[in-house]
Amino acid sequence: MATTNYTPRLADKYKAEVVPALMKKFGYKTIMQAPKLTKICLNRGVNGATADKKLVDIAIEELTTITGQKAVATMSKKDISNFKLRRNMPIGARVTLRGDQMFEFLDRLISVSLPRVRDFKGINDKSFDGRGNYTMGVTEQIIFPEIDIDKVNKITGLDITFVTTARTNEEAYELLKEIGLPFKNIKKDNN
Repeated sequence: MATTNYTPRLADKYKAEVVPALMKKFGYKTIMQAPKLTKICLNRGVNGATADKKLVDIAIEELTTITGQKAVATMSKKDISNFKLRRNMPIGARVTLRGDQMFEFLDRLISVSLPRVRDFKGINDKSFDGRGNYTMGVTEQIIFPEIDIDKVNKITGLDITFVTTARTNEEAYELLKEIGLPFKNIKKDNN
């Protein structure tokens, strides 16, 4: 059986275009200094998970369908009596993508899913954490073409976190912008 040396389109783009652009902009001496995307984490809290356990299973199934990798349930860390919440109850779903699956998901997110958002003008550039990581929220899971709209019983959102090796927000912003994330073009007026 012949093995193919397949690499995702964005992984090739990172090596061929993104690294040289970052080296030129920030003056890195070697390509190893250029920041890279290490993982993408998708997280989804489930409203009403304490009352209906099937909602968490549906969330896990949808995240698995979107990413192509098995999602796991997130468990509560402590008891909160006002919410009828007990320790280690399933309250959400999460999945972490690395390597080729990460680049494939990012490619689908940039080229297919984000353009399907209603009135899309770009993603906000204010959601960096100060350590080179970026988190964005998606309000509807139906923007992903893998989700069958007829089978969705409740439209919910999810958080997507891009974890990079960048040391500053500026480096992370340039990395994600060069990869292809469509940030808003905010014009600053000097009035």
